[in-house]
Amino acid sequence: MTIHLPQGPYEPRTTPLDLAPGGSPLASRTVFSAAHVVADPYADISPDSPAAVDWDATLAFRRHLWSHGLGVAEAMDTAQRGMGLDWAGAAELIRRSAAEAKSVGGRIACGVGTDQLTGPATLAEVRAAYEEQLALVEESGAQAILMASRALAAAAKGPEDYLETYAHLLRQASEPVVLHWLGPMFDPALDGYWGSSDLDTATGTFLKVIAEHPDKVDGIKISLLDAEREIDVRRRLPGGVRCYTGDDFNYPELIAGDDQGFSHALLGIFDPLGPLAAHAVRVLDTGDTQAFRDLLDPTVELSRHLFQAPTRFYKTGVVFLAWLAGHQDHFTMVGGLQSARSLPHLAKAYELADRLGLFPDPELAESRMRALLAVNGGTR
Repeated sequence: MTIHLPQGPYEPRTTPLDLAPGGSPLASRTVFSAAHVVADPYADISPDSPAAVDWDATLAFRRHLWSHGLGVAEAMDTAQRGMGLDWAGAAELIRRSAAEAKSVGGRIACGVGTDQLTGPATLAEVRAAYEEQLALVEESGAQAILMASRALAAAAKGPEDYLETYAHLLRQASEPVVLHWLGPMFDPALDGYWGSSDLDTATGTFLKVIAEHPDKVDGIKISLLDAEREIDVRRRLPGGVRCYTGDDFNYPELIAGDDQGFSHALLGIFDPLGPLAAHAVRVLDTGDTQAFRDLLDPTVELSRHLFQAPTRFYKTGVVFLAWLAGHQDHFTMVGGLQSARSLPHLAKAYELADRLGLFPDPELAESRMRALLAVNGGTR
């Protein structure tokens, strides 16, 4: 039956893709999905209150990702770090998810930042905040992802402050970590990270950190939405240091790679694409790069839509699709972020996801889309 969306009439599909859990372990690429958190819709809180998390639904979604063979990147930008989820909430999320990972044999890596700092901080305070979070992640048994820090961006006077801070942290780490460079399109407070707004200069500092501590760096995650720069950095990494693409605009070509290498993946878009992404990587494991591209290339339109400017609000679309897919019973987000995207934006996300066959129950997705349209007066 036709559904009348803001962009026009649409005929929903009736059958989903056949993407059952299970399957062989992913072999040719290491793939993490950055996972969202599920809010408690019945919590009596205001938008600036500490997050009220539905822990059962949140952990169930992680089990969904693990069941398809994906790793979980926990307490990252996708989990609304700094946009509804404070450090206390993130710490609890890390502890609970790491314990769940152990119980099911799932791979997990967790974000380490400085978001317990709520005002201007010195470099020493930034280092101490990083150390506190690093200790918690390592005690939980998860791999650490050293995230970009708003506090460091504000406190650093130049590249040397970044070099000294990261050298200190890498010496502290007991196991190799992932370094994360998050661009200002995801967080405007990170403009000029690595000591310069000139990306060539910043890249040089970033690579110097890695070159001086290659034994402490498992890999890097670049989230700049710039495929050419990622490829350039990837080719300049020391041997044994992985590149995990964080490019939600160009991931199929970056994961497929070229004759000089490829990227692994740590992506927010693999939250809604998890089962399909895992299936595509298993196809890539057979050596069939074209079939891999045939599966993932059509998803780029959806990803670019979800991550369109202002990019930092992509989480709204991710949680919206999780609701439509039946992974949670509501479209409520911590911090009230469900209001961050327009009804036309969400309706287009529904159409693009439905065309891809991403919804396990297309009728449920259609019913929920109709309900959202009705509640928001969009039934004309």
